[in-house]
Amino acid sequence: MSASPLPAALDAELHALLGDAWLTDASERLAYAFDNSRREALPDAVALPTTREQVVALVRACRAHRVPLVARGRGTNTTGATVPISGGVVVSFERMNRIVDIRPGDRCAVVEPGVLNGDLQAALQPHGLFWPPDPTSAVFSTVGGNLACNAGGPRAVKYGASRDNVLALTAVTGAGELIECGTATTKGATGYDLHRLLVGSEGTLALIVEASLRLTPAPATRRALRAIYRDVSSAALAVARLMAQPVTPSMLEFMDAHAVRLARDVGGADLPADAGALLMIEADGDADTLPHDIEALARAAEGDGLVSLDDAADEAARAKLWTARKALSPALRTLAPGKINEDVVVPVSRIPALVDGVQALAREFNLPIVCFGHAGNGNLHVNLVYDPADGAQAQRARGAMARVFTLAVSLGGTLSGEHGIGLAKRDFMPQAVTPATLAVMRQLKAVFDPDGILNPGKLLPP
Repeated sequence: MSASPLPAALDAELHALLGDAWLTDASERLAYAFDNSRREALPDAVALPTTREQVVALVRACRAHRVPLVARGRGTNTTGATVPISGGVVVSFERMNRIVDIRPGDRCAVVEPGVLNGDLQAALQPHGLFWPPDPTSAVFSTVGGNLACNAGGPRAVKYGASRDNVLALTAVTGAGELIECGTATTKGATGYDLHRLLVGSEGTLALIVEASLRLTPAPATRRALRAIYRDVSSAALAVARLMAQPVTPSMLEFMDAHAVRLARDVGGADLPADAGALLMIEADGDADTLPHDIEALARAAEGDGLVSLDDAADEAARAKLWTARKALSPALRTLAPGKINEDVVVPVSRIPALVDGVQALAREFNLPIVCFGHAGNGNLHVNLVYDPADGAQAQRARGAMARVFTLAVSLGGTLSGEHGIGLAKRDFMPQAVTPATLAVMRQLKAVFDPDGILNPGKLLPP
């Protein structure tokens, strides 16, 4: 297989720096050419650093030669954010995977970016703690990747997304400078809030090399409710009622009729065939207060269109239902060979209008649109399934998704709640962000990355 087309001087310098952790053979580079968006572009080389010093040297060398750098965790993102569309070097953090420190008294864990979310949770369990972000990919996605796109998950309704659960970051800017942002304390008022700025920036501002994470005590007990509704409008109205009362659920997930069928037929959940929509509601806390919280949530779930409201009989039943929910995204491939999966977000009170609007678009474009997701945050995964081999269907699918974005913005929402922008939504940014705000974003990009080498072509429209 052919070698990469990088400048010979850069190739020699980085081979000396990284040794066998510098990959230039095309067969090795191919594994880093794509992510879960199914987009693909071959990088010119792949770097597998093990220390922050190597990352600093790597960035400085690439800057000197104006060679692009794309940070990568495990490539689980769905927006093309880690696809090296401009070639250059993919920086995979898979070997920077140490849990540096766990400090239970400070409710803090210090980790390198390549640590898997699932491995971190397992290490925290003996301490009675957890890190709240729990995306579907948690078992095999990295903490660095979670931070890069501000990943959330079902628990975000109560505990927040990644940005709400990070205390400090150490990162390398596009100028090759090592910076420390934030502080490993739960309060801080010392200058600009740079660590929160870096979370969600998709590797366009700096490469994270260490994170101090805010931890939360694991709840003593949990209980789940399953509410089945006549139709999606009834369920959407129930979401607004649930979030308007004082008890915050620890999870509040929505499934439309298509999603319920997939959860039953593919995921193995025990669900009725005629369910028009479903809410999975969970509360956590101590054994004394939890029954009262469940009663309050059950009262809010009641209303027009409710067909049945059941307690998950035991932990096994609760776990099976959540397993079926997490299997929904891959199960969509059983409906059609292609899907566009985007996660728009609106104010919770506008969820009914979003759901009704998406249903109208499905009818207008004559394509199935499957909705499920984190309703308590107003964050729905809108999955448009189609046959990519059918040109007319593909064109209708693109047109329908553009209208979904327009709908979300018109309802006071925005393009993404947790997946990020990447390539998939980049060109829609002017719909969601004003020209003056986009100009400030570009100015920040220039400060952190003066030569534009970090993840070029992503997040910000040309």
